[in-house]
Amino acid sequence: MKVLVIGTGAREHAIVRSLTLDPSVDAVIAAPGNPGIDAIALCRELPQGLLDGEGIAALAAELKVDLVVVGPEAPLVAGAADAVRERGIACFGPTAKAARLEGSKAFAKEIMAEAGVPTALAHVCTTVDEVASALEVFGAPYVVKDDGLAAGKGVVVTSNRAHALAHAVQCLERRDSTIVVEEFLDGPEISLFCITDGTTVVPLAPAQDFKRLSDNDEGPNTGGMGAYSPLDWAPASLVQDVVDRVAQPTVDEMRHQGMPFAGVLYIGLALTSRGLRVIEFNARFGDPETQVVLARLATPLGGLLYAAAVGKLDVEAPLRWRPDHAVTVVVASKGYPNSPRTGEIIEGMSQVGDEAYVLHAGTALDKHGSLVSAGGRVLSVVATGADLTQARDRAYRAVDRIGLKGSTYRTDIALAAQRGEITVPQ
Repeated sequence: MKVLVIGTGAREHAIVRSLTLDPSVDAVIAAPGNPGIDAIALCRELPQGLLDGEGIAALAAELKVDLVVVGPEAPLVAGAADAVRERGIACFGPTAKAARLEGSKAFAKEIMAEAGVPTALAHVCTTVDEVASALEVFGAPYVVKDDGLAAGKGVVVTSNRAHALAHAVQCLERRDSTIVVEEFLDGPEISLFCITDGTTVVPLAPAQDFKRLSDNDEGPNTGGMGAYSPLDWAPASLVQDVVDRVAQPTVDEMRHQGMPFAGVLYIGLALTSRGLRVIEFNARFGDPETQVVLARLATPLGGLLYAAAVGKLDVEAPLRWRPDHAVTVVVASKGYPNSPRTGEIIEGMSQVGDEAYVLHAGTALDKHGSLVSAGGRVLSVVATGADLTQARDRAYRAVDRIGLKGSTYRTDIALAAQRGEITVPQ
């Protein structure tokens, strides 16, 4: 099987890495990829960019691939998977209509309501006055979300009403937008990826990610600063509960509405004092959770994604998992997330050793051939171990060997879980 992976980040690097380990996969091509991916697979340009669905489909046809895997959300919302399927090529990723589950938070709320999925109470607002009224109804902490795609940075959670209102104003001024104001959900947050062919749902292992920039969950929201898996503190019934109460009803509702969802349904949820509640849906693998989930998946990835793409998940064998714990730590540029500094030389990559590996997120080669930073989140350092303590130690040892001027990273990824400090509200 020949596979084309679309995207440029650490999520795509993790996917490519897993595909190269699948004996059924003969070749992996990434477009446009990054320097890290280029070291293990062939990279091809996308002259018109990631939103050019016809260009992606044409490349897939030229390469005669058997499967296209679309990594980021923006190409999916723009219809990349539709264009690929129109060429008769199997594609892992939902149609543009189905990808609205991520493209519009208001639409996702409508689907959840129809499917009876437990989620936060919310008001959908189109004016500043409506936002102000909704903030009064829910009270602090305030949760304000831009309705559209915002690369994980469109959400503000704050006890400062003025800050919440300012975020809404900024979103409304930036484009003809809709704002979703929600009640605050207490309890620990969890990410669960569910692979689906539009009918059958196969859950992966849950993970927990860290959205805030700094230790102790301080600082602005980011695309994610680290993650770990498995979650030893989570209830044993959690995954099946999420499938039964969230994933399967949602997939069934999407099919009933004539827009079957095939790909990965990313469910962000909170375990609250009132039970599990969905925070958001995404229409693709999450970054950085993908890095730790795929580090533990023993089942070959290519066959799993192909089965989902061609509607044959129901005949797949149960997934197999390695017993290891996995931790990933994101190394970000100085100034991230507001104004990341790029072009800084990255050193020490060859010193990381065998106990960890580095996935490239925002990297490039300069005119001298040196590896440099080219984005906000630059590297994703992954390590596994017999327990969280060993995985964390290995990951942070590797991070310490990498040199990137002015870079930042969190020192507390998975620390509370390692210490047994996470509690689920009763």
